[in-house]
Amino acid sequence: MSIHHNNPEHRPPGESTDPSEELLLLKKFVPAGKGPWGEVSDSQWNDWVWQLKNRLSQMSDLKEWLPHLAEDESLGVQMSGKKLAMAITPYFFNVMDVDDEGCPIRRQVIPRSGEMKVQPWEMSDPCGEDSHSPVPGLVHRYPDRVLFLVTDRCAAYCRYCTRSRLVSNASGYDFHPNVDQQLEYIRRHPEIRDVLLSGGDPLLLSDAKLDRILTELRSIPHIEFVRIGSRIPIFLPQRITPALCEMLRKHHPLFISIHTNHPKELTTEVRDGLARLADAGIPLGNQSVLLRGVNDNVITMKALIHKLLMCRVKPYYLYQCDLIQGSSHLRVSVRRGLEIMEQLRGHTTGYAIPQYVIDAPGGGGKIPINPEYILSHDDQKIVIRNFEGRVFEYPEPVETKVRYSLPVGHQCAEGCVTPEACCQETQ
Repeated sequence: MSIHHNNPEHRPPGESTDPSEELLLLKKFVPAGKGPWGEVSDSQWNDWVWQLKNRLSQMSDLKEWLPHLAEDESLGVQMSGKKLAMAITPYFFNVMDVDDEGCPIRRQVIPRSGEMKVQPWEMSDPCGEDSHSPVPGLVHRYPDRVLFLVTDRCAAYCRYCTRSRLVSNASGYDFHPNVDQQLEYIRRHPEIRDVLLSGGDPLLLSDAKLDRILTELRSIPHIEFVRIGSRIPIFLPQRITPALCEMLRKHHPLFISIHTNHPKELTTEVRDGLARLADAGIPLGNQSVLLRGVNDNVITMKALIHKLLMCRVKPYYLYQCDLIQGSSHLRVSVRRGLEIMEQLRGHTTGYAIPQYVIDAPGGGGKIPINPEYILSHDDQKIVIRNFEGRVFEYPEPVETKVRYSLPVGHQCAEGCVTPEACCQETQ
């Protein structure tokens, strides 16, 4: 059965008069179930290929299953083919509230007319990836690591996607990765020790294709570890099969970063899929994007990071939404992001708190953004405040110069000529 906000276990943040009650409700694991696909056999429903073949990608698909499609959504769906295709797996459709156009899940995957409104400061490539691509499909922006793009396809398309220009090919980017060329570049650059597979979504590749890429990377002596960035465990947990986990287990050290923005996305199906990955020895981290109407309040964010830890996933990054074209209706102010971070630090376990970052426009890389905890700092002390607003002083160590003897008649760079006490510091 579909999850609805009129279910008392899924009221939107703010409806409950008791924040602690709201937090507990959001942290519950609930199955998405089959919803309107109740007559589909279990074997088909749990087949990830069936899920992909039956994605909702047209207006007619939505109208069949979503009786209350908002005008803003209708306009967005009509125009989506010009920018970023729409695709929603039947499984993920069931995580939505079909009766609430403000549902935080709907806002992430159903196009809205705001996508066609481009602000002057928005960009098609906000992270400057194309300008840092020595070969097609490979981004070498940081000194010791590369981004290895393996496909332009995803199980579902996030409406704020940084790579809207590339994924789904709706904008005509015509991306065709050349795996052999990408691998050869990595082999020729021994400074590269870390490779992140992304796209599109690497877990949409067959087990055999993904195994081949991982095997080739593992054969390169200077590659220390490999990461996979994927939203498949959220959009399509049926893909996390025992066979996939056994194949991935061969390629340690291997890390997977998932992408979850709202606690409702962490269903029992997702929890079980993540458990299979964790049981295969794969460290899991999560990357969220701060989005208006999705997770821009502290109750939702706290429920999300708590549920992630219960799924054995470390909250890793909270991204300020990139300046992708047509994303202004989803962006939240940095000020609001800092307020949320301040309400997390000290109020929950530090292991649950992600690093809030801005990926600097144009290719500057990730820059940490933190509330101001340093009030002043000089050679004598640093003045700091804690999460309660209490102020503390921490003394800096006293820098003393070490003196040593000089040979008779020698003069140091500072002009000292007495051998007993030269002011020159030792190295």
